[in-house]
Amino acid sequence: MSNMKAELLLHERHVLAEDAFVEMVVWRVPRSIPGSAHQLKYRLALVVSGRCLLRYDNEAGKGDHRHLGAAEAAYEFKGYEKLLSDFWADVEAWRRKK
Repeated sequence: MSNMKAELLLHERHVLAEDAFVEMVVWRVPRSIPGSAHQLKYRLALVVSGRCLLRYDNEAGKGDHRHLGAAEAAYEFKGYEKLLSDFWADVEAWRRKK
């Protein structure tokens, strides 16, 4: 058994507009979350008018996935930096459509 505790790597909130913000939380965990092959636990969300429009997360048992509106799809995790880059690219796509 490992005595390592979860380590908070990122916890940020960015206000994008009066009614929109991004919240990002990433932890390094002692063991991978069931369904994921890495040792990060994360949730990255774009919330607009109180509704989550975009979320990347890795729920136990579901593994890495992305929610876009009501749709949910698997997400291929390729590392911490790529996760953040992919999320921000989706946020920017939303901002362009807005």
